[in-house]
Amino acid sequence: MKRLILNNKQAGLPLFMPVATKLSAKLISLQEIEDIGFSTVICNSFLLYLDPGLELIKKSGGMRKFTNTDLNFFSDSGGFQMISDVFLYEISEKGLKLRSPYDKKIHLITPEKSMEIQAALGSDAVMCLDYMPRYGDKKKDIERSVELTYQWAKRCKESYTGDGKLFGIIQGGTFEDLRERSAELIINLDFDGFAIGGLGIGEGRDKMFGAVENVIKLLPKNKPIYLMGIGSPEDVKRAAKLGVDIFDSAYPTRVGRHGLVFTHERNLELDKKIFRNDFSKIDNKCKCETCKNFSRAYLHHLIKIKEPLAKRLMSMHNLFFMKKLVDVEKNKIIRYDV
Repeated sequence: MKRLILNNKQAGLPLFMPVATKLSAKLISLQEIEDIGFSTVICNSFLLYLDPGLELIKKSGGMRKFTNTDLNFFSDSGGFQMISDVFLYEISEKGLKLRSPYDKKIHLITPEKSMEIQAALGSDAVMCLDYMPRYGDKKKDIERSVELTYQWAKRCKESYTGDGKLFGIIQGGTFEDLRERSAELIINLDFDGFAIGGLGIGEGRDKMFGAVENVIKLLPKNKPIYLMGIGSPEDVKRAAKLGVDIFDSAYPTRVGRHGLVFTHERNLELDKKIFRNDFSKIDNKCKCETCKNFSRAYLHHLIKIKEPLAKRLMSMHNLFFMKKLVDVEKNKIIRYDV
């Protein structure tokens, strides 16, 4: 089977990472994420560079000491912020000019700067700076994305001095020829793992999984494959069958805060009137604290009175569900040994 060693420990694959953008998840502590059974979360290195800043995190002893957890930390470069006009100021061969959401100052994030930031954070797995195109971009723009992502990946590989695993990112939109070109270029740089980026942004599931399937055929069988930003139960199961090893998404907690919860049969929208008199658990197969202690009717009541506790309880349930889902996938999927 494939192996991913983080912080001198084997991270079981497939791996789902809750999103802790600023070293926190909304309404849930990292300790609670750890208690659910997760080994790894993903954070945003650009936002942490802005606040609290690298010096404070280094002074505290690194992200694990700062957050008082034993979790592993993947860090994103900030490339994902490109799809938001709030962040993106300019793209050039040098790198990305990103706007701080705090004081609106412009910061040039070069591949070298991104690697410096992520090394200083002490990330266990590091993502190269990439050019993430937006959904609907013209092919010529996505061609530029493929080329700049490759050039930046080379510079990341040359400049990274940290101890974490370095992942190269494959772009190309939904164009098969561009995905193949990007995969070929990034594979030749021989990273510790490979990420498939730029999907789940509006192209639809059929196109998304078509792109994933085409890329996976080209990737080395002994390196972990990371599908970035994808995290519904249905998508994780489908992608895992194709050979994807690593997932991250805020989807489980985001939809949980809005009343949608996962079950083994179907997703439930607990704000609907049908649940007013439903005294059963969210899911009879689930052993999370929410299902142990509260009924659908009670959660429906909390939603209706706008009690913040409802968002927390449903988010916790969805994360527990995702952890058990990937545990099941571990036992189902035959993988290759390194």
